[in-house]
Amino acid sequence: MSEVPRFWRESRHRYRLVGTRCLNCNTLYFPPRVICPSCRRESVGKMKEEEMSGEGEIYSFTVVHDGLEQFKMQVPYIMALIKMKEGPFVTGQIVDCSAEEVRIGNKVTATLRKVRSEGKEGIIQYGYKFIISP
Repeated sequence: MSEVPRFWRESRHRYRLVGTRCLNCNTLYFPPRVICPSCRRESVGKMKEEEMSGEGEIYSFTVVHDGLEQFKMQVPYIMALIKMKEGPFVTGQIVDCSAEEVRIGNKVTATLRKVRSEGKEGIIQYGYKFIISP
């Protein structure tokens, strides 16, 4: 059992926004891909991991009033489609603000937050969410 928390803590992508860039066409993808959807065969072995800055802009958003069971305690919450500074689109939750403060075009920054925990003594999972930039 003691190895499970260590596995999650040591995962290279766990606490970072990491995509892959095709060295053939220079396109950055998130989530990471093994093969470029555009170049296909020419991209085999030419995909390189790249960490994104965490900076982006709200492209679209919605307020969720009736979420999945594991998120019932968070409703209402804001989900957004974020266009990252590096190009890819990322879906993420907007936190630390009210729905009235969220606008298309708002600049946002990725932050780490608790996503869920497995009981009092279980694994605590963290993930990226976004806050509106000052």
